[in-house]
Formats: sequence, C-alpha cells, structure tokens
Amino acid sequence: MSETAQLPMSPDQIRALVMAFNDLGHEIQTSGPTAELDAVVHVTRRLLPRADSVSVTIKQDSQFSTVAQTDELAARADGLQYKLGSGPCVDAILEERIYAPEDLGHDNRWPEFGRAVVNEIGLRSMVSYRLALPLVDGEDTIAGLNVYSKQAKAFDDEALRLGMLMATHGALAASSVIDRERALQLQKALESNRDIGVAIGILMAQYKLTRDQGFDLLRLASQHSNRKLHAIALEVTETGTLDISQIRRRG
Repeated sequence: MSETAQLPMSPDQIRALVMAFNDLGHEIQTSGPTAELDAVVHVTRRLLPRADSVSVTIKQDSQFSTVAQTDELAARADGLQYKLGSGPCVDAILEERIYAPEDLGHDNRWPEFGRAVVNEIGLRSMVSYRLALPLVDGEDTIAGLNVYSKQAKAFDDEALRLGMLMATHGALAASSVIDRERALQLQKALESNRDIGVAIGILMAQYKLTRDQGFDLLRLASQHSNRKLHAIALEVTETGTLDISQIRRRG
C-alpha cells in the first residue's frame, strides 16, 4: 500500500466508517449462524466506492473455501484462484500481504486468472487483505477479505484504507465463527466420549470386563455392523445391553 494510504482520515470518511460499523452491528444481530462474516462482506461492499462483489476466504490445512460472499460473482472469482492455486486472494493469504491489481486483464503476476476473471466473470480489479486470526497450536487456519470491481483502477488509497479497517473487523468476525465451530466440535466430541464411557461401564458390569475389554467389544460391534462407534454406544446406554450375536457369528 502506498504512503498516501496512511494519511489521517477526513471527517466525512470517519462518519462513513462509523455508519458502516453501526450497520455491521445491526446485521450481525439480525442474521443467521454466519452473521458476522455475512455482515462484513455486505457492509464492505456498501462502504467501498465501486466495490461490486466481496467475499471472505478461509484456508484450513491445505483447503481454500469461500465462507461468505455478497453474490455468485465473488464465489466464482474466488473459485478460479483456488483451482489455479494462485491469484490475489490466495497469495494475499499465503504471503501475508495486500494485493490490489488495478487491471486484472493486464497484470503479469496472474495472467491466467486475469484473463479468466475478466472474460468469464466481468471483474477487472480487486483488493485482497490477509485477515489476522489468532494462532492456535496445532491448527493452520488463515483467512482473507476480497473486494472485486467491474471497473479497472477501482480502488484508490482511500478505498484501500477503508478496506483495511473492514479487514480488521473481518478478522474478529472470522475468529468468532471459527471459535464457535471449534466449540461445537469439542462439545460433540465430549458428548460422544461421555456416551461411549457410559456404554463401556454398562458392558463392564454386564459381562465382568475390564475397561479396555469393554471398549474392544464396542469396537467389534461397530466393525461388524458397519455402524459408527458412537451409535453403538448410544444403543447400549438406551437399552442396557449389546447384541453380540453378530460378532459371534462373524468373528
């Protein structure tokens, strides 16, 4: 980003930003499960002049996905970059940079993507920001905010600066969504482990088994019935017994 983009904001710009953040809060309160990210992309499109389509990309492990978008054009433009493995959206995330190609049809950094996004989708310029997500041990989750325009040279220094502020809020929103999904997954895992533990206890009492033997019996029942271990455990907790006739016949 140029030095001009670091200049202080004018009163009009500050008022526009405050109104945008008010809109962001309202949309988060009135939207669905991905309210935070949905609000970020829609408010960003309204805030940045000449922005036509906006999306949020998340990379988990080696997979990129679009988790929020204002329209199908943004999702298609993102998808082109995922398929090619390169583009402003992908590279901004991987390289922790801001990319703002002014004319995608004549940008030597991404020639294949540029030709496709201009000719097939009709988008000519864009800006992509890496979203700063908190690091979690053992996880590789990074994200980016992408703003597309049908016009060449659509984003000046003022737009880049406003986009950066929205990217900061986008990072908070993405973190919230990721944390919520992580919490739900952890809750499901804990519930599953609890049900399996209860089922093992029932089998230990019923068949005079050790804990390891009880777990092995559940595992064998799962394998021989082609059902998930948790489903077998739930059945044991509900009925108080385990049908081991199939294990005996097929073992």
